[in-house]
Amino acid sequence: MLNFIEGGVCAAQGFRAAGIHVGVKTHAAWKKDVALIVSDVDCAAAAVFTKNVVKAAPIHVDKAHLADGKARAIIANSGNANACAPHGEENAEKMCAAAAKAIGCKPEDVLVSSTGVIGQTINVQVIEEGVPALYAALERSNEASDAAAHAIMTTDTVKKEVAVETTVGGHTCRMGGIAKGSGMIHPNMGTMLCFLTTDCAISPEMIKTALLETVGVTFNRISVDGDTSTNDTCCVLANGLAGNETITAKGPDYDAFLEALRALCTALAKKMAADGEGAKHLITCTVSGAADEAAAETVAKSVISSTLTKAAIFGADANWGRVLCAMGYSGAAFDPEKVDVHFASAAGDIAVCEKGRGLDFDEALAKKILTEHDVEIRITMGEGNATCTCWGCDITYDYIKINGDYRT
Repeated sequence: MLNFIEGGVCAAQGFRAAGIHVGVKTHAAWKKDVALIVSDVDCAAAAVFTKNVVKAAPIHVDKAHLADGKARAIIANSGNANACAPHGEENAEKMCAAAAKAIGCKPEDVLVSSTGVIGQTINVQVIEEGVPALYAALERSNEASDAAAHAIMTTDTVKKEVAVETTVGGHTCRMGGIAKGSGMIHPNMGTMLCFLTTDCAISPEMIKTALLETVGVTFNRISVDGDTSTNDTCCVLANGLAGNETITAKGPDYDAFLEALRALCTALAKKMAADGEGAKHLITCTVSGAADEAAAETVAKSVISSTLTKAAIFGADANWGRVLCAMGYSGAAFDPEKVDVHFASAAGDIAVCEKGRGLDFDEALAKKILTEHDVEIRITMGEGNATCTCWGCDITYDYIKINGDYRT
């Protein structure tokens, strides 16, 4: 049975974490800005990265370090993206080397991530000088995962942290994760970072397969502002300390692992969408009756990415025409005269469009529904049996304020 539990990245056996302030964020000395996650033993490891052609230096370093499918630790900073910056890869390697020296492992067994402003040289010296204190702060506790989660935040207003427990091969396995992402979110594998840990025993080949399957139906189904970051990274470490027989092929054990991983990543993805920069609403768009899942996903992502739809939800305006418009330019083939649209929330469910035509509906009830924090757009296409759900948020005045002076 799958259960959500406490503990974040420290929920799984053999993982410790820490987050402290070292000085990357010079304007906010009270904010943690470097995180460290360490396993007691070597791990099977995998990662997926941004499809943006412009990639941050840590991504190039991580790809090289993951060539053998193994890792021991993750070091990450906020406040500077180390992207398009002088000496980027050299500085990313220095971060790995500093962490490795403290841990007692090879630099190649450390993964590195950064998030923040693009194009500025990272102050790697303060990170190197701060690593001993960072290592000393490592703990296996809820508070330690919380500290790491806060240390990777930029414009996030809340931490993103989840953990789950399941049974694999008769053994209890735990899995936890922390993530950051509020703006520049339109993952295509924003600025999205996600670090996952598990004590399940699984081969490097199968953990990569599971991660690829999971990212496609979780993080790649959210959008805040349509911008794919230079730094998008999602990596997972599996140390095998749960004691189950190592998963080396698809089967019941793999299915149980995949179910847990998807539940974990879905929860983290929704937290990112809900915390979009300046957002007041989480928008869930479910498309059913599509010809196939690809068409359903194309339509749902188009709707949650539509600036006009986002603006309508911000204004609690049941302007369903924005929804049909976004569907129409999505690229999916469908008959508009088969489409039904409902708006729903904890305040109720209201039909606003049937067979592609507007309905007379209670505007006051519709406004009440759309005033709730969690809003659903339910679309029925009448083309087949496929379904897909994607997540986004509204766009507000605050989004412009946040990004109008992000660098300065």
